[in-house]
Amino acid sequence: MTVVRKPLSELRRPERNVRMHTDKQLKEFRRSVEMFGQIRPIVVDEDGVILAGNGLYETLLQMGASEADCYVVSGLTEAQKKKLMLADNRVFDLGVDDLSALDAFVQELKDDLDIPGYEEDLLRAMVMEAEEAAAALGEYGTIDEDRAEAIRDARARTEAREEAAARNAEEYVPPTAGTQPQEEEPARRFILCPKCGERIWL
Repeated sequence: MTVVRKPLSELRRPERNVRMHTDKQLKEFRRSVEMFGQIRPIVVDEDGVILAGNGLYETLLQMGASEADCYVVSGLTEAQKKKLMLADNRVFDLGVDDLSALDAFVQELKDDLDIPGYEEDLLRAMVMEAEEAAAALGEYGTIDEDRAEAIRDARARTEAREEAAARNAEEYVPPTAGTQPQEEEPARRFILCPKCGERIWL
């Protein structure tokens, strides 16, 4: 894939865009660009019409940028361009967060939780141990209500994941080694720890 620098003045918005960009999203786009720079190209056709990356384009305009990294896709039919625009917006939505990995990342980052796209107070609530959360909620009335609500939400999500893991406990039958007949071992059940992914035998 060849990425080229193009003047923003040469790029054009499509007549219709299936994704609407809110002020909040554009604000987070800006935070991301300010923190990391442009980390992915804007996808355009040979005429400079944007096929993917409209939010990034709007952000760069608001920031006063004059150029952007672009990937030019040539030779597509109008139908293929529409499909590309639809697929770009939809395929990402089909993914799901690995909550144990998210928890691990947040735990490792600890006090450095300024991350575009995330509410810092909510992330801070995720790194709290149960005792810390209880103590913080005990300060109700002296801490900000939004922070208290974020703490309650984070704990509720953790409990919900643990309950879901328990409901989905899998049955494990130890494998039979070799070819010699062995006395059959009883099946055992386990759940996967929502934080570390390890088996917890029941």
